[in-house]
Amino acid sequence: MTMKVLYGAGPEDVKGYDTERLRQEFLISGLFQPDTVNFTYTHVDRLIVGGAMPLTRPLSFGSGAEIGTSHLLSAREMGIANLGGVGSVIVDGVTFTLENRDVLYVGRGAKDISLSSLATDKPARFYMNSVPAGSDLPHRLITKAQAKALDLGDTKRSNKRRLAMYIHPEVAPSCLLLMGITDLAEGSAWNTMPPHLHERRMEAYCYFDMAAEDRIVHLMGRPEETRHLIVADGEALLSPAWSIHMGAGTGPYAFVWGMTGENQEYNDVTPIALADLK
Repeated sequence: MTMKVLYGAGPEDVKGYDTERLRQEFLISGLFQPDTVNFTYTHVDRLIVGGAMPLTRPLSFGSGAEIGTSHLLSAREMGIANLGGVGSVIVDGVTFTLENRDVLYVGRGAKDISLSSLATDKPARFYMNSVPAGSDLPHRLITKAQAKALDLGDTKRSNKRRLAMYIHPEVAPSCLLLMGITDLAEGSAWNTMPPHLHERRMEAYCYFDMAAEDRIVHLMGRPEETRHLIVADGEALLSPAWSIHMGAGTGPYAFVWGMTGENQEYNDVTPIALADLK
């Protein structure tokens, strides 16, 4: 297991960043390496982003040595989304089978977690978000069919999409973590429209189901002074509370969104008019 650390940045700092520095601070690459668990700890609301792709053997983690606790989830909760082939997650001896686009909520206090793939030719790709938690809630598997789906956007504006809520008060309770998956309709390119800010919550994206040659142009930064990141399949990025978050793809794609902060009010946002972006 590896643990990278990012310290975050403010909007005034970002004004002076070149492309390399912007990518270093906000983009997380290399999440899905064969037979490896990769975590990134960020001081942006102390979110941990993780990825794992078990091939030849189960991958286990649980130690909290990197963050100063007995176990990684001694004071944290976690969401695990399977973005690949069928896999299993064993949490303290209890086995959960995750199909593609199933999400497992792991409650505070879990000690030992093991990840494996059903078949090496179609490995599972486990994407993880973990945040501090102040209460104990039971582990729960949320299947794709159990998620609450919302149809958003407009074909004429190239932003028609289906947003599926998984870890959410209306589906599966958590302490502070929110997590879901958004799919773009055929022919649509833009996500998260209209752009907005949510001052009381940060967000992380993981783009997936993209062709190797395709890219996402992800816009971030203050509305009056935007920046962009070019994102490939399987890469994640951080969106601090002060930043907008929206993007367009050169081909079909989907993304996992995860949030944490002061509340779980999904609609606690401040819309930004497109005409105000610069």
